[in-house]
Amino acid sequence: MTGETRTWPDLAGRIIEDESGRRHVLPIRVYFEDTDFSGVVYHASYLRWCERGRSDFLRLLGNDHRALIAGGTGREPAAFVVRRMHLEYLKPARIDEVLEVHTRVKEVGAASLTLTQTITRDGVPLFEAEVMVVLVSVSGKPMRVAQTIRNALAST
Repeated sequence: MTGETRTWPDLAGRIIEDESGRRHVLPIRVYFEDTDFSGVVYHASYLRWCERGRSDFLRLLGNDHRALIAGGTGREPAAFVVRRMHLEYLKPARIDEVLEVHTRVKEVGAASLTLTQTITRDGVPLFEAEVMVVLVSVSGKPMRVAQTIRNALAST
């Protein structure tokens, strides 16, 4: 495929809406590196997958992480950082399984977002998290979430 640009489908997952509401869904395959010696997913792997789900959800809503970190247009460089997490490990996942990370907006504050995240296998919940992230400048001060992101989040 020389000289051809290929676009991978749904690399960042997708935002879907159905009878259960609007959410972001990111498929994940469990690799050897995600597991302990017995082939069961190591507890920290769930946190990495949730981070990917949150990042891709915000990316699809128009949040440009590089632009936030670079600053520009009169804004100090900033990033979303985790302030609080509540985690529930419900059932184990194992090597080679295909899982889904579901991310939903629970609450939007002036400088924060609270999201609920569920990792499922074939629709069965394996892990649940409630995560609060705060937009923080490089100097460590909370910053207001941009109106464009607020508008995109309000429709989820």
